[in-house]
Amino acid sequence: MRFRNKGVRVEKRIPMAVAVRISGHVQLPGTETTFTENVSARGARVLTVRRWKKNELLHLDTLTGEFHARARVAYCTPLHDSEFAIGLEFVEPAGQWVVAES
Repeated sequence: MRFRNKGVRVEKRIPMAVAVRISGHVQLPGTETTFTENVSARGARVLTVRRWKKNELLHLDTLTGEFHARARVAYCTPLHDSEFAIGLEFVEPAGQWVVAES
């Protein structure tokens, strides 16, 4: 996620549910299969049952196998029913993501 200044996002987010796997949680190892809420060329908002810390690194890949990335957690927001939303910034993307960089 690139911000122009004080939280103003440069890229437009597109509401889109993409099936992904995330892994790399320090305290709860293993892989979680989940969905995005919205996407951009450089990141995504992902639903998760795990609480992540800001700036933690994780691995994300699509279920289709067309894209994978090392990603940084920009934020982790509690939702309802022990669920969280995490904002991810792709640090090392590889493959075909659903939104091309412009």
